[in-house]
Amino acid sequence: MAMKIRLARGGSKKRPFYRVVAADSRMPRDGRYVEKLGTYNPLLPKDSEERVKLDMERVQHWLDKGAQPTDRVSRFLEAAGVLEKKERANMKKAEPGKKAQDRAEEKAAKAQAAKEAAEEAAAAPAEEAPAEEAAAE
Repeated sequence: MAMKIRLARGGSKKRPFYRVVAADSRMPRDGRYVEKLGTYNPLLPKDSEERVKLDMERVQHWLDKGAQPTDRVSRFLEAAGVLEKKERANMKKAEPGKKAQDRAEEKAAKAQAAKEAAEEAAAAPAEEAPAEEAAAE
């Protein structure tokens, strides 16, 4: 039996509350589980001790038996110091797409060209002014 330590959702609509359970991986998310190991309430502030409650002794028991924690539960266990932190791929979801990057580069190039043109226009009269003053003397 492939065991998982995972979250089972409870609570009402838009008010989530999760039980941390040891369950057979073939069972539904909110379905039958073998043992309840703790709770997770995402509505509480992050620094609250009531946000994540785990029975560490039972969690360690299931880990020793070969149960695999899901990603979210493994983060809880890493924060508690039960598992060592593992390196995760930092997805680049926050970066804009290729077209948006091209537009940004094009806009930056236009801004740079306008800045150079403004600098040239400002420098040209300044250079001509001393020559005119010299001619007037």
